Amino acid sequence: MSIKKLFILLLLLTSPSIYAEKGFIVKKIHFEGLHRVSVSTALLSIPIKIGIEIQDKDITNTIHALLATGHFEDIRVLRDQSILIIQVKEYPIISRITFIGNKTIKKDLLKQSLDNQDIRVGEPLHFSKIFNTKKSLEDFFYSSGKYNTTINIEVIPVPNNRVDLNLVFKESASAKIQKINIVGNHVFTTNELVSKFKLHNEIPLWGVVRDRIYCKQKLADDLNILRNFYLEHGYVCFNIYSTQISYTPDRNSIYITINITEGSQYKLSDIVLDGNMGEYSTKIRQLIQLKRGTIYNGSHIASILNSIKQLLDSYGHAYPRVAIQHKINEKDNTVKLYINVDIGERFYVRQIHFKGNNITKDVVLRREMRQMEGSWLSNNLIRQGKKRINRLGYCEIIESEMQPVSSSPGQVDLIYKVRESNTGSINLGVGMGTESGVSFQCGIHQDNWLGTGNAIGFSGTKNDYQTYADLSMTNPYFTIDGISLAGKIFYNYFHADDADLSDYNLRSYSSGATLGFPISEINMLHFGLDYVHNELNNIQPQVTRWRYLNSVDVTPKVMFSNNKNSDSSIVANDLFLSMSWNYNNLNRGFFPTSGSRATLNAKVTLPGSDNEYYKITCDANHYFPMNKMDTWVLLVRLRSGYGGSLRRKEMPFYDNFYAGGANTVRGFGSNTIGPKATYYNCNTHHTQCSDCKLINSSDAIGGNAMVIASAELIVPTPLLSKKYPHSIRTSLFIDSGTVWDSNWNNTIDTRKAGILDYSDKSNIRISTGIALKWISPLGPLVFSYAKPIKKYNSDKLEQFQFNIGKTW
Repeated sequence: MSIKKLFILLLLLTSPSIYAEKGFIVKKIHFEGLHRVSVSTALLSIPIKIGIEIQDKDITNTIHALLATGHFEDIRVLRDQSILIIQVKEYPIISRITFIGNKTIKKDLLKQSLDNQDIRVGEPLHFSKIFNTKKSLEDFFYSSGKYNTTINIEVIPVPNNRVDLNLVFKESASAKIQKINIVGNHVFTTNELVSKFKLHNEIPLWGVVRDRIYCKQKLADDLNILRNFYLEHGYVCFNIYSTQISYTPDRNSIYITINITEGSQYKLSDIVLDGNMGEYSTKIRQLIQLKRGTIYNGSHIASILNSIKQLLDSYGHAYPRVAIQHKINEKDNTVKLYINVDIGERFYVRQIHFKGNNITKDVVLRREMRQMEGSWLSNNLIRQGKKRINRLGYCEIIESEMQPVSSSPGQVDLIYKVRESNTGSINLGVGMGTESGVSFQCGIHQDNWLGTGNAIGFSGTKNDYQTYADLSMTNPYFTIDGISLAGKIFYNYFHADDADLSDYNLRSYSSGATLGFPISEINMLHFGLDYVHNELNNIQPQVTRWRYLNSVDVTPKVMFSNNKNSDSSIVANDLFLSMSWNYNNLNRGFFPTSGSRATLNAKVTLPGSDNEYYKITCDANHYFPMNKMDTWVLLVRLRSGYGGSLRRKEMPFYDNFYAGGANTVRGFGSNTIGPKATYYNCNTHHTQCSDCKLINSSDAIGGNAMVIASAELIVPTPLLSKKYPHSIRTSLFIDSGTVWDSNWNNTIDTRKAGILDYSDKSNIRISTGIALKWISPLGPLVFSYAKPIKKYNSDKLEQFQFNIGKTW
């Protein structure tokens, strides 16, 4: 058999097949099997042209060229005299892709996985890619411990050489870890080592970040934890030489065995520093706080290396190389460290650009930058700028990247990519309540007015017991140095009895302005001046009210018959000096997951005011992230306040502290926690209030002191996609709080009337429940359900509460 015939035979036996002879001149090319691909497109893809003499290699090249187009799964080349016949079989076109039974992997992620394999509707179906996709999906489920999961890919032919793809998932439960064994440990017990892991075979009630469900990535993380633990204790030669995963026949349980070699504990014998350190050698040496003869500590050494990189980064050396080598002396169990530093090239920032800010003006974001154009590049300043933009609350996602300037070596352009979020809320509503009657509400608040970064807000309420309206505006950059200016005016008419408070009428209006001075990146001082006009009347005889009136030398005309209201009217004009300190290092403005925020406010009346008192309040929040993904976060909140008199005048009762409601102690009625009104029951023969009988009530009167504490565990929201963590938040909480009157006089008469000692700080209310917060297009919405676990008979409860426009 000739070589030529053997070659043709081999090609015929292996698709595609060819047939040709040497010296064959092509006079015509004919394609068979083309449906989707046009003849002209196919002709342009092959190297053979009509009228030329072809060789065997030309046939081979033709087949390769057609296969390279990705349109054909089978090709045969034949000859009929001077006609070259090319028979092709096109890949079918994907008409539809359907996912059935998928629970762990969402539809969007599955589509993305198929797109990575070029499997999408309208594209040719390559069966090799189907195999690769199936294998990668199976590997994912196996890495999650779902060993009994099956994936079937059904290819259903439809007319016109098209197919439908059905990916059918039969997911199994994840295998649970039954036992984690560590073999080879002598210095530390297995329980001590396994207690450091995320994976565990036993989960205590407080182990919210541990898991019995096997996951390949979590196991890899735990092995790193184990390695770092030994290195922190000086075991330089520690080694994990094998990890065995075995499962029961039903594949529902897993046993993990980790084989290790601990080695000996080592000490530092010497530290040698060398390399290209430029002018920073002295500063670098000062960072190396390692003493000879101490136990080797891997985390301490890693921290020093990171400090060296941060030092060089602050001087524009964005990519320094810091390498460490160990020279181990096994005779005396010592380690000699060689630290080599290469500072690398120094970079400057040419320009800073912002992308994605369609509403927010460029200058609003630029003024938050700490990395300046034309200065050394500093990753620390870049991160600081991202954090400051995050705190504004204007953007959901912020990313930064550096682009080298091709025409200027050593220079980069810094680009911040943002995705803006809703910064305004609007509220229009009409309601009907058993106590408030018909109620009308309206409000609008915008934290980023017209993209200027200025905040402006208006709100109004009208119901049976209150008419209220306010207008506020804040310019956070009144000066280029970051001094802010805020102003507010409001009007309020309040009838307390219809609001579950002790009866009185209060008409107020006020105006004021505040200047804010930045002290540091996270600290700010505010100073304000406010004028407040208050007019009170219809005051019912009540102990704390009469005590205040006597302190300001007001003797109201009391009508002692049948507890009728007093016809007295009191006017107070006060001028306040206010001061506040704000601390904020939260990682974002809305729904933070780490950091703290604290505010200390104080106000005092100035000479010439009708009242003479001061009032201090303190609010503090701290977020403790409990896992790397920040999906489990512990929030601790504290709020306290105290008001006292200057000279002999008491703090006005209408400026008391109150607690209870959606923003303080959930599960209790708004402003109903704390002292209750004690009324004088007087008759016509009584000449002074002290002769009248005392009557207890459930009307809240408030107090001059308050403490509220809360702990809140933020958890992943069930049945919610992971792409909404910055707009919806679920939490479990426990709230507690108390309000008291430090001037209350607990007498025999009050005890006989069954009145609590309102000066007692221990009258604490406690509740627990669940809350859902949503940053909706209309503004923040907060839903909560709470069950009081410590309450008093006079308390008013509201287990389900709903609030618009408040969040924390």
